[in-house]
Amino acid sequence: MAVGTTATLVAAGLAGLTFPAAAAATGCSVAYTVQSQWTGGFSGNIAITNLGSAVTGWTLTFDFPTSGQQVTQGWSATWSQSGTRVSAASLSWNGSLGTGGSTAIGFNGSWSGSNPVPTSFALNGTTCTGSVTSPTPGPTTTPPPTT
Repeated sequence: MAVGTTATLVAAGLAGLTFPAAAAATGCSVAYTVQSQWTGGFSGNIAITNLGSAVTGWTLTFDFPTSGQQVTQGWSATWSQSGTRVSAASLSWNGSLGTGGSTAIGFNGSWSGSNPVPTSFALNGTTCTGSVTSPTPGPTTTPPPTT
């Protein structure tokens, strides 16, 4: 059964049983480093490690702490920014991350005032805490009694 689907089984004309799709364990860790910094600019590197189930296609999001920080050029991902929210989406060659798999991306940025590092990152919507969150099992369905 594929992840993200629900299957219904019908046996000998009896009522169907519905089984929830298998949920994937999620988890990730991120190492953000400022490779170099100069007045008004900097280069940032981000190492992403997938600690959960394998993913195909990913998006890393984070918020810059100040409105004066801006991604000006990036590599190894498709970069976008709206306000302080930054998104980096995988490319065809680095989109598959198995359990324990990692990739590195980077960017050049500008800053004014100060250049604090982001404190929270999310991979495909899951906050990267450095640990794995197991899926919560769905409710079980009991078939109706047969007569």
